[in-house]
Amino acid sequence: METWDAIRARRNVRQYDGRPLARADLERILEAGRRAPSSTNWQPWHFVVVTDRERLRELAGVWRGAGHVALSAASIALVGAEPQDDLHASWLQYDFGQATAYLMLAAADLGIGSGHAYVSDQAEARRVLGLPEDHFCPYLVALGYPADRPLRPIEHPDRRPFDDVVHWDRW
Repeated sequence: METWDAIRARRNVRQYDGRPLARADLERILEAGRRAPSSTNWQPWHFVVVTDRERLRELAGVWRGAGHVALSAASIALVGAEPQDDLHASWLQYDFGQATAYLMLAAADLGIGSGHAYVSDQAEARRVLGLPEDHFCPYLVALGYPADRPLRPIEHPDRRPFDDVVHWDRW
């Protein structure tokens, strides 16, 4: 898929058809996340890939909106060290957002659906993922082939009109 097509085809997918993902596809998605830009090339992330069904069920319990994680073929936990100061805390959120977007676009490029989730229960995430005490998991990206329809460019997305969003030179 071309980049523009992957951008237009990407949508949140939270129902998966049960097919496993090829290791090579997972590695390509992870490589995209690894290559995401970060503040001063800091690269604050680690990725924990979960494919074990029981562990996916447990991981789904880290936030009330993460039920789709239990049904995914694989989920990627984005993990980082606790920030040392406010500056790094602000960088971290932006950088993790970049990595999340790269993971999800790479998945779309392969025809693999993705659905992101926030992590509110850090103690449970640490337990399930075996994280060190000084690390946390802000986000999950669940992956799988869409159960309803394959990914394809969406011609009329449910988005605000272009002219409501884009301003040229001034507001």
